[in-house]
Amino acid sequence: MTILITSILIISLLLIATERQTNINKATLAIFAATLGWVLYICFGADFVASQHQNEYTEFLGGLTHNSDVVKEYIARNIFLPYVGHAAEIVLFLLATMNIVEILHANGCFDFLTVWIRTRNSRLLMWKLTAVTFIMSANLDNISTIILMLTITNSILPRTKDRMIYGSTVLLAVIFGGALTVIGDPTGLVLWNKGAITASDYSLSMLCPCLLAWILPTFIISNRLSSTIEIEQGSLPYRGDDTKLNTWQRLLFFFVGIGGLWFIPTFHDITKLPPFLGALCVLSLLWIVHELVNHSLLKESGHRISSKSPHRMQYNTIQQILYIVGVILALGVVTETGSITWFAEQIDSLIGNVWVIGAITALLSTVLDSFASCITMISLHDVTNSDPYYSVGGAYWKVLSFGTAIGGSILGIGSISGIIMMQMQGVTLKWYMKYITPLTLCAGIAAFLLLCIQLTI
Repeated sequence: MTILITSILIISLLLIATERQTNINKATLAIFAATLGWVLYICFGADFVASQHQNEYTEFLGGLTHNSDVVKEYIARNIFLPYVGHAAEIVLFLLATMNIVEILHANGCFDFLTVWIRTRNSRLLMWKLTAVTFIMSANLDNISTIILMLTITNSILPRTKDRMIYGSTVLLAVIFGGALTVIGDPTGLVLWNKGAITASDYSLSMLCPCLLAWILPTFIISNRLSSTIEIEQGSLPYRGDDTKLNTWQRLLFFFVGIGGLWFIPTFHDITKLPPFLGALCVLSLLWIVHELVNHSLLKESGHRISSKSPHRMQYNTIQQILYIVGVILALGVVTETGSITWFAEQIDSLIGNVWVIGAITALLSTVLDSFASCITMISLHDVTNSDPYYSVGGAYWKVLSFGTAIGGSILGIGSISGIIMMQMQGVTLKWYMKYITPLTLCAGIAAFLLLCIQLTI
């Protein structure tokens, strides 16, 4: 049964890697693999419990009689629910940030970006777009950031070819901006919740490599552009009654929302509570401000703050949430069979070098989703102080996280953000490989070597 459950995960990962060919949504595959795996696990639960949790199960029994129902109850409470809890921490954080972005967007807090970014200087336009994207991605989830910034990009640029070029550089800024902080990308959030990294140390280690991986290809692409570019001279989108908000009110929303997200690591350090609770706290404060500032408008009959975040953002965020839940639960059931422990032992004996493992993970992430690649490798080891590579803030965790970011940028299909960009901008894999991949590959190798040098000094 162990072989069957492990095979289900492997087949699912292969199908996820070939999503563009099979046209089967990766979230569907992950959820199906997780569900089927846990059903098979609980059907043969007695054997797995006896081999993996014998002592804990004996304590659980107490005076109870051993039977199949008791075994199933033990699995449901003591084995399955902890993995649900791990997934829920990520999901609740993403739900909180998604709603924070929606409130900010509904109150026009991002509209000023369109005005500030718009320019006919093609190179300046690219740097403005990518710099704003890099900063936003470090503070918001990647999905919300890529959709918001591509929406702004497409409102400025009328030509499809220009949208493809600028959209690709926005993607690089999203990926490496997200990799800079523990809240910018789900992989960093998983490591943070696991206790493998601290927020400040992680960001300091990632700063120079992330900047290099973003700036180097963007610099080369921008130098290939003509001096001027054709742009749309459209006005800001109509937002209904919320256009009555003053500038100071929109700045207040922006300060509470983004400033609150910056405070989450400090909240976690002080209280030791999960980060998602800090995100929910920020959401509640922003929500209160929203109700107070817009009280008169919300009270009037027929007058609402009607602007919503783009439907694409909502759909893709929900898709990402389901995908994350599926991957965590699917890897959880394989871990409980003992296969992950065996695989970790084989990797350590055959390779035993965290830098090589990081490079292999980056390679896998070019075709397999970067989150699935990273969380698979993360599950191979626990946080331990006996080995500096696997201790809190150890090189292993940082190399894995950055390696998957590099892999996701090389072909574009290694991340959900990349797939969204290709769909919104009409970018084909062939075009991306011809014009973007050589640059991201070279920049990724240079940034990876820089990270390795930093971590070995």
